[in-house]
Amino acid sequence: MLIAPDHEGPGPAPAARRLQRLAEQCVRFLPACCGAAVTLGGGEAERDERRTAATHPDLAALVGVQLATGDGPITAALDSGGPVVAGDLLHDARWPAFRAAALGVGVRATATLPFHRAGASLALHLYGFRPGSLTGAAHGPAAALGAEAAAGLARDRRHRAALAEVGQLESALRSRPVIDQAAGIVMHVLDCGADEAYAALRRSSQLTNRKLADVAAGIVRARGRDLREELARPAGGAGAAPGPPNGEPPQMFV
Repeated sequence: MLIAPDHEGPGPAPAARRLQRLAEQCVRFLPACCGAAVTLGGGEAERDERRTAATHPDLAALVGVQLATGDGPITAALDSGGPVVAGDLLHDARWPAFRAAALGVGVRATATLPFHRAGASLALHLYGFRPGSLTGAAHGPAAALGAEAAAGLARDRRHRAALAEVGQLESALRSRPVIDQAAGIVMHVLDCGADEAYAALRRSSQLTNRKLADVAAGIVRARGRDLREELARPAGGAGAAPGPPNGEPPQMFV
């Protein structure tokens, strides 16, 4: 049964399902493969937070050993950008900690295939009980399956980014009429031009650490009352700034 460890980290459920399906398909289509694991991360800086799916808990543990030590086929494959194959771990001493853990669960051969797409790095790890059993795995069905899964994950990421951008645009469109209305009030009350009005709104937003839309909504709700104090309020909202001497009208903050 496919195992997806609890420490996958944040991320959408579809990504986890893709990883699980990829590991399962590799075992199904490669007779020499006794098990598979897949890891997904956002690049070299996030290796310790890689999502993992494996077809057996022992294989998830082998991934954990590599992530904990920073040494093993995963690191080698991601650094080189090409497949890394260990024909017989009994005689391959490149990664001592990983080698000991793998031999401890009966794994003699491994093949790791890296895929980089849209800022994410996916690594497919294949395991075999027999020495030399995975020598050609880097150019067989596993390579095609991994490439398809990586491309699907990249499409998902672009889709989420597009949805986020649409959400931001919709929010901006909803708030724009309020901002324009507030700018009109500022122009009327302070007898200034449009550019000065918008600049005053932006400055008030920055000084009070509030969103521009929130500042505008407050002005519209108050219908311009206490507008000079609102625009002259210092950061933190600790009251209105002192007015100029001789009762002269305050200067515009732009």
